[in-house]
Amino acid sequence: MTSQARKIILGIGGAHIDRRGQVSVDFVPGASNPGTMGEDVGGGTFNALRTATRRGADAWLMSVRGGDATGDTVARAIAQAGIRDLSVTFLDRRTPSYTALLDRHGDIIAALADMSLYDLAFGKQLRRASVRQAAGQADALFVDANLSAEALGRVPGLAGGNPVFAIAISPAKAVRLAQVLGRLACLFLNTREAAALTGLDAAADPIDFVAPLRERGLRSGVISKGERRVAAFDEAGAFVVTPPKPRRILDVTGAGDALAGATAAALLSGTPLSQAVRQGMAAALLAIESADPAPQFSTAEFEAALALVPEPSPVQGTPEKESPYVA
Repeated sequence: MTSQARKIILGIGGAHIDRRGQVSVDFVPGASNPGTMGEDVGGGTFNALRTATRRGADAWLMSVRGGDATGDTVARAIAQAGIRDLSVTFLDRRTPSYTALLDRHGDIIAALADMSLYDLAFGKQLRRASVRQAAGQADALFVDANLSAEALGRVPGLAGGNPVFAIAISPAKAVRLAQVLGRLACLFLNTREAAALTGLDAAADPIDFVAPLRERGLRSGVISKGERRVAAFDEAGAFVVTPPKPRRILDVTGAGDALAGATAAALLSGTPLSQAVRQGMAAALLAIESADPAPQFSTAEFEAALALVPEPSPVQGTPEKESPYVA
């Protein structure tokens, strides 16, 4: 593959039904709250891959789903996104789903993940010859912590020395990544997930997690905290970037996935981490301003969003001037 060719990212992880209910008044716990319910196809890896393809990468996806109507919906969405589908269907199982309840401002009140099929199936699927072959043809792997700890442990070996990017997904699932932290090219997580991995208070500033994550073997990470500043680091140094204020907030679901997908695509194209994170934050801004967790956007719309993202402020050392992530 030449340096001008589009890089191939093999995603292994979530692609499922996302249901999001949003109340239209101030939320009252324990009571019926008026609002609206919507449904589409999401999942950490699928959302990230959709954003990565819009930023110049080619994407393949290996996920698992049930033999139900929602599984058919997921398959159609993958095809419509232009992503090569390597997923496996289990006819006697239910397709995983994620249901979130949002307040009137678009922030998450509570969420429920019905994803037992992921725990059951991914470990065995990663032993398939077709998966090993696809991994050998890809320039990078992208995974999320919907995979079991056992399955995640197999991923670095599949990568064959190519970069492995990962999303922590949730505090409960982030700990599954502990065994492979030292073999990740970059991990994308929020402060709640970072707290689960390090034992620090989730209320801490994102930059406070850099040293503990390094101590646990992580070489590069991007740590977010809602509208607060994002901290990122690699072996050369650490920096922070303050997110721009959204011009409107429709739904925060998927913003972290967009951040991860756009950043990973930029890193693979040779962009240094400091500028790759800016691109990721521009994609996250567009996701927040859209009802779609992986919104469509034109080059002009992306550049306009990128112009709103400030330059990084170094905190430790000097961020890389050349990307070490290019396969």
